[in-house]
Amino acid sequence: MRSLQASTSYTTSLSSAVPSVANYSPRTLHHRHVISAKGEPTEKSVEIMRKFSEQYARRSGTYFCVDKSVTSVVIKGLADHKDTLGAPLCPCRHYDDKAAEAVQGFWNCPCVPMRERKECHCMLFLTTDNDFAGQDQAISLEEIKETTAGM
Repeated sequence: MRSLQASTSYTTSLSSAVPSVANYSPRTLHHRHVISAKGEPTEKSVEIMRKFSEQYARRSGTYFCVDKSVTSVVIKGLADHKDTLGAPLCPCRHYDDKAAEAVQGFWNCPCVPMRERKECHCMLFLTTDNDFAGQDQAISLEEIKETTAGM
């Protein structure tokens, strides 16, 4: 069996490394500043995303990863995006503009590739033929807390 390592990071950054404001238009400056909240998602959002994940796994006939820390990190990432963006945007992708992606909806969980082809980039919902698929379609809030403690 292959091993997986899950990690998460919540960072605070206000990137103002702009040499001279006079050299940039307001539109350019808007795209230069990145603000993200530091902290954990709310327990309420984690619980909402945990319940959603369990229901969707059962409904879609998919299973959580054999390494529960992968499942936990993804659920917390979805919860964080639900808190900060108002939508469970896939936490496993890079976005130039997260807010715009959340509004567009293509990568909101369950994303279009998952709904259409059962392809989950995050490894949250795995089909039985996936080497990393476990046998569980449930995870407790306590498991999420335990497997992500110290991350």
